[in-house]
Amino acid sequence: MTDMLSENETAAHVDLFSKFDPLIEMRRNLLSTGQEDPFGLVMERVISPTVAVCNGRETILLGTYNYMGMTFDPDVIAAGKQALDDFGSGTTGSRVLNGTYAGHKAVEQALCDFYGMDHAMVFSTGYQANLGIISTIAGKGDYIVLDIDSHASIWDGCKMGDAEVVPFKHNDIEAMEKRLRRIPAEAGKLVILEGVYSMLGDIAPLKEMIAVAKKYGAMVLVDEAHSMGFIGPKGRGVAEDQDCLDEVDFVIGTFSKSVGTVGGFCVSNHPKFEIMRLVCRPYVFTASLPPSVVATATTSIRKLMHAGDKRAHLWENSKTLHKGLKDAGFQIGTDEPQSAIIAVIMPDLEKGAAMWEALLHEGLYVNLARPPATPANMTLLRCSLCAEHSAEQVQQIIGMFTRAGKATGILGA
Repeated sequence: MTDMLSENETAAHVDLFSKFDPLIEMRRNLLSTGQEDPFGLVMERVISPTVAVCNGRETILLGTYNYMGMTFDPDVIAAGKQALDDFGSGTTGSRVLNGTYAGHKAVEQALCDFYGMDHAMVFSTGYQANLGIISTIAGKGDYIVLDIDSHASIWDGCKMGDAEVVPFKHNDIEAMEKRLRRIPAEAGKLVILEGVYSMLGDIAPLKEMIAVAKKYGAMVLVDEAHSMGFIGPKGRGVAEDQDCLDEVDFVIGTFSKSVGTVGGFCVSNHPKFEIMRLVCRPYVFTASLPPSVVATATTSIRKLMHAGDKRAHLWENSKTLHKGLKDAGFQIGTDEPQSAIIAVIMPDLEKGAAMWEALLHEGLYVNLARPPATPANMTLLRCSLCAEHSAEQVQQIIGMFTRAGKATGILGA
């Protein structure tokens, strides 16, 4: 007998996809009744920041994160077209090789001006910004204390960096302090928070949490992806709104929300920050953003500095939709509107999918969010408002939700 396989024997075949079988079955069950795929919608034409053609009909967009409606801003589009003419379609290189054009320096300067900080570093996506910054500054022997509801990109950055990860209950200041108290005083510590949490649209008590973090000698990183451009007097996010931006060591953000294009960034006042350009692997080993993208981002960011009227209108939209859906009988993720995200809690995934499809037939697109991405295994219909939604559109949306809720039995007749 031998442990070696003979010529006629073959090793047992292990299907590496078998781990996904429960998800495959869930998707099959959802689509077995002929229902539209809630995770595969195709937009055939986009007319404006708030309207697209889906399945051949005009549809109101309420699930795009296009908070400030900058995707069709004439100045933004013109800047992108000009950059295409002047610099071509792409850089074909990393930022540390041939991938730094004048536009990349310009967008980083715009970010420094926007936040009033000394350093800015732009990544190809917001996901890469978290992945790169977190994994580079917190490594083996360091500790990361983070909110349990943190975005997937934050968790992945922690895993890649090999630091000791210590989660705490969502938005619980006392639980956060308890974790920090147990960490050796001499250890490197990074506290990671988000301004707005994307699933329920709730905000963090940043001012109190940052004070606790500093008490224990921790550095602080705040992800403001869902608040930049909208929250705060100048649109700098929740940290600005709570008057603690100066206490934040690193702000992470994205261009794919309020800025209206694609890309990610980190801004900081740390005097040694520029070394990150040589040691951060997701920055060093990734092709840089196309010149047309950074041109649109620069123009958008500079316009967002003076977008007070848009911010005020978006707040009105958020308050109106939150109240309208609550009055109609829906369960909302927050007691009061806290951001541009309004999360409508569904009884279960099956009902949520049915409601999503009923809304699409009404002419409204929202996001269906499901476990494990959602907190407490909830199924959500996540609405993200835009500053370009008119007051009339918001009223239309409330009517669509009410009719769909009754048709699916989620609301009483």
